[in-house]
Amino acid sequence: MDQENSASHAHWFLVGMRGIVSLPAIILMLSFIGFCALTVQAGIPVEQVVFMTGMVWALPAKVILVGSIMAGANLLTAFVAVTLSSVRLMPMVAALVPEIRGRQTPTWLLLFLSHFVAITAWVYAIEKVADVPRERRVAFFAGFGITLVLANMLLVAVAYRYVATFPPIVAGCLFFLTPVYFLASIWNSARHRVVHIALILGLVAGPFFYWLFPEFDILLAGLIGGTVAWAGERAWRLRRVANEEGGR
Repeated sequence: MDQENSASHAHWFLVGMRGIVSLPAIILMLSFIGFCALTVQAGIPVEQVVFMTGMVWALPAKVILVGSIMAGANLLTAFVAVTLSSVRLMPMVAALVPEIRGRQTPTWLLLFLSHFVAITAWVYAIEKVADVPRERRVAFFAGFGITLVLANMLLVAVAYRYVATFPPIVAGCLFFLTPVYFLASIWNSARHRVVHIALILGLVAGPFFYWLFPEFDILLAGLIGGTVAWAGERAWRLRRVANEEGGR
């Protein structure tokens, strides 16, 4: 029985690994090529870029780190900036863990796998885990997340030598693929109407807050847009329930 379970975990780990040829993974890898061009311009050695890819992982956090290096920021400032940008991933971890944990999943394993939670892995896992047996979901996510990180570390090591020859517009377009795809994926994978409302409000509020508070525009757009969407959807739901009860 234990041998059978072990084989099942290995099977679902391999199924997760196959996700590396999915559309989300391919778009992310194209974005990492664009990120390579940025690191070349910043003069960061390839071994540090590979290390950064594995340790920091989330692409926006790495862009902030490279931007801090280019701006001459000290180590503490760069650390705080990257940490604050990574806090946004905490709700994703909180949403994903109940979906993948089994009855006997150890906490240390979930903490380890939380390192691999970024938008691509989160979107892919949320879409796919419903088709995976509950006790095999951790193996499935581990296969996808670990493979995705290792593949991008290898890609960065190889692409670093060639991206300097790319026209800037090509590198910029490659880098821009990720946010466009993320937006479309989150819209498509949303299970509740409130997510769509929050996305629309965030897109509208983003330019407004950039004009007022450019240093906190994304934070304010997300916080206020999400709160307004939640409050509006809750009020609409309560009113509908009250009308249904009043009509009986």
